[in-house]
Amino acid sequence: MSIVQNKKAFHDYFIEERFEAGVVLEGWEVKSIRAGHVQVKEAYVVVKSEELFLIGCHITPLTAASTHIQADPVRTRKLLLHSEEIRKLIGKVERAGYTLIPLDLHYTRGRVKLEVGLAKGKKQHDKREAEKDKDWKREQQRLMRNKA
Repeated sequence: MSIVQNKKAFHDYFIEERFEAGVVLEGWEVKSIRAGHVQVKEAYVVVKSEELFLIGCHITPLTAASTHIQADPVRTRKLLLHSEEIRKLIGKVERAGYTLIPLDLHYTRGRVKLEVGLAKGKKQHDKREAEKDKDWKREQQRLMRNKA
């Protein structure tokens, strides 16, 4: 079940591969995510000392969630993946010029997971081409509906 998607990522990048990662969260963050107060649009993933971190993900704290903790809505959060997956991602990011982009925050068996995409940036002409294809597919669907 999807919580929030990063639609901007599909506009700005070609997504080559997808990985599902666990996210290290605090209690107030989980409550806020369940209430839908999360945004991954401006977030990105970095590699530091063979670990992955989510930077820029904004989780708005609930007013009633916690009174004894000072909540930081954009703190850096650690991502959990298998070590061989991390090594594969590090190799692609450092050598091949790929970027790690958060695509989707969702629940898997009651846990909050993040889908990370291994992506290459699109040029402006690629974005225009994708927009034309999208418009043409929409037009085809409309014509097929009118025919039937």
